[in-house]
Amino acid sequence: MSKQKIPYKTYLTEEEIPKAWYNIRADMKTDHRPILNPGTHKPITAEELAPVFCDELIKQELNDTDRFIEIPEPIRNFYKMYRPSPLVRAYCLEEALKTPAKIYYKYEGGNTSGSHKLNSAIAQAYYAKEQGLRGVTTETGAGQWGTALSMACGYFGIDLKVFMVKISAQQKPYRKAVMETYGATVTPSPSDTTEIGRKILADDPETGGSLGCAISEAVEAAVTTDGYRYVLGSVLNQVLLHQSIIGLETKTAFEKIGEYPDTIIGCAGGGSNLGGLMSAFMADKLAGKSASRFIAVEPASCPSLTRGKFAYDFCDTGMVTPLAKMYTLGATFIPSANHAGGLRYHGMSPILSQLYHDGYIDEARAVAQTDVFEAATLFARVEGTLPAPESSHAILVAIDEALKCKQTGEEMTILFGLSGTGYFDLGAYMQYNEGNMTDHIPTDEELERGFSAIPQVD
Repeated sequence: MSKQKIPYKTYLTEEEIPKAWYNIRADMKTDHRPILNPGTHKPITAEELAPVFCDELIKQELNDTDRFIEIPEPIRNFYKMYRPSPLVRAYCLEEALKTPAKIYYKYEGGNTSGSHKLNSAIAQAYYAKEQGLRGVTTETGAGQWGTALSMACGYFGIDLKVFMVKISAQQKPYRKAVMETYGATVTPSPSDTTEIGRKILADDPETGGSLGCAISEAVEAAVTTDGYRYVLGSVLNQVLLHQSIIGLETKTAFEKIGEYPDTIIGCAGGGSNLGGLMSAFMADKLAGKSASRFIAVEPASCPSLTRGKFAYDFCDTGMVTPLAKMYTLGATFIPSANHAGGLRYHGMSPILSQLYHDGYIDEARAVAQTDVFEAATLFARVEGTLPAPESSHAILVAIDEALKCKQTGEEMTILFGLSGTGYFDLGAYMQYNEGNMTDHIPTDEELERGFSAIPQVD
């Protein structure tokens, strides 16, 4: 198909917004191992999860049989404010690279929160409201999830307490301001407001925190506050379920232009972005059809897939959450303070971990921060959108794949997820532009310290 026949942006109609989320667990050849009670090491029950999560979200978390789960009408109506999101042909990037490859990206930054996180935030806030809860607690890394959830809770009129990774709160003060504008209370983590936070600070007063630390504090705040539950923006099955709307829309858009991606690339921290983007295409692969090649891209400073262990581990640093079978660096591993705060998590989604372990996700790559920002800068200059540091991991590998096509002459179709904008990350761009950005890649000794805390579970 010639370039002239494919528009720069392919939109769906409002009627084509999916009316049901896709539950990939129903099609997986090997479902991921069950989440375990940390005390008994037995599969956790809905009753045991009830003090932590909303009732309907627990049902979604444990559902491994229903392929599609209906999206409630109030959520669909909210989606119409910013969905469907466009599938964009990166003609200018193709020209800059002089590649025969066709490069597309699904753009999820076109809402006030600036990222894909709103797809799950509005669903989780809705279910909390329907249950009659006073409010919810959560953690946030770079701030995209906290921003999205503050919007959603403000929309439904429920309270929100956010524990924001301390180094990210320092790097991105305006994210905190946006969350507070929508009515959230934001606390840098670790803090002295929780027992777990005080313990972490006692052990390391100068720590910049991590998502694992912030999760521990948010869970403690939820279970000790009447009328509250905890919600999470990545990793969990329920989150990947909600984010499947990205892949469902993307596949329909490709059908409209008569294309199908050869390679799908997504940044991977906890797994919500890549899991959502690849969902509908992974369904083809699981069904034995000709399908895409999937590449997960993570920061070299937090390499859970590429250097982690596939094991049962805690989802938080305080070791109070259930145990999940995932690729992990150990719950006590504290990543360096890189600028892709949304990817600074020690473990990977159990769904993505199992798919990677079974070979359905074809490859995982770990990339250095300075290389990521070089790719982000090129993309911004030629495509006109300033990408989030997280998304820029996928941009880097998309560029690498396109340059391989330049060498071979192969006309490959490449898709990547542009999960958010970088307009709250200008401090990072300033550091890169001034030549002051560095890379930190953990040594084997540093990783071993994290591995040593992984519980021994059969």
